[in-house]
Amino acid sequence: MGGAALERPCGGDEPLRLMAVHAHPDDESSKGAATMARYVADGVEVLVVTCTGGERGDILNPAMDRPEIKADIGKVREEEMARAREILGVGQRWLGFVDSGFPEGDPLPPLPEGCFALEPLETAAEPLVRAVREFRPHVMLTYDENGGYPHPDHVKCHEVSVEAFEAAGDPERYQDAGDPWQPLKLYYHMTFSKERILALHSAMEKAGLESPYGDWLKRFEEEGDERARWEVTTRVPCADHFETRDRALLAHATQIDPDGFWFVVPLDVQREAWPTEDYHLARSLVDTELPEDDLFAGVREKVCL
Repeated sequence: MGGAALERPCGGDEPLRLMAVHAHPDDESSKGAATMARYVADGVEVLVVTCTGGERGDILNPAMDRPEIKADIGKVREEEMARAREILGVGQRWLGFVDSGFPEGDPLPPLPEGCFALEPLETAAEPLVRAVREFRPHVMLTYDENGGYPHPDHVKCHEVSVEAFEAAGDPERYQDAGDPWQPLKLYYHMTFSKERILALHSAMEKAGLESPYGDWLKRFEEEGDERARWEVTTRVPCADHFETRDRALLAHATQIDPDGFWFVVPLDVQREAWPTEDYHLARSLVDTELPEDDLFAGVREKVCL
C-alpha cells in the first residue's frame, strides 16, 4: 500500500490486539480472513490460534490428492498454514491437539481416541487460556455453539474459546497459565448468513452468471429459522482485502481447489453485493451501540486513552 503512513490504532504505545481461534489450518482463511487483513493494515496486532493440525482432513483439491501428500498430511498442512499466515500478515500459534475427523454414517462412528473433541474442557482450554494471557487480546473471534457447521472440532473450538474468554481474567482459575488478562469482546463468525448468500446469489443472476448457491438456498428453506439463531450485530467493511483472503485460501492447497466453489463469484461482484465480513457480538465488557462496523467499537475508547 502506498500513500500516507497508517495511523496507529491507539494514541499510546500499546496497539490494539485481535485473536482469532480456529479449529484447523485453513479455517482462518475461509472465515474472517479479510477482516484480519484489514486490521493488520490498520496497525492492529492479530494472532490466529489453531487448535489442531488438521491431520484427519480430507484432500479436497484433486491436484493434491497424491500418495506422498496423504502420507505426510500433517506436515503439508503445517507448511500451508505458514504460507497463509505470511500472506495475511498475522501471527499464529498451534495449540497442539489432534484433529478429530468428521464422522459420517448412520449411526455415526465413535470419535478416535485422543482427539481434540474428546479432551476434557479444562485440558483443552488450558493452552488457550495461556495464549490469551500471553498475547493479551482486546477482542476474540470464534464460532457459535454449533461450530458454524457441526464438525466436532468446531464445536469444541467454541467451547474452549468461551471458557478462555471467561476464565483468562480470573486469577483463581488456571493458576499455572500465566498472569490474568481479560479480553473485552467475544464475537462469533457469521460468514454464511442467509442474507449474504441471498445477496450474492441475486448479484450473480443480475450479472448473467450461474450462481453456485442454489443448493444452499434450498437448505435454508428446509431448515427454516434454525440457522438464524444469532443475529448479525457487526459488519466489518473489508472488500479491499478480499484478494488477500483468496490468496490465503489458495495457500491451503490440499483443502482449496483453485477451480472450485470458493472462486466462482468474481471479486467485483462480491465487493458490490456484500463488501463486509459479519459477526455476532456474543460477550462485551464495554459499552457499544449496535449495529457496529468495527470489532473494536467501545474498546478503542477504553484502551486508547
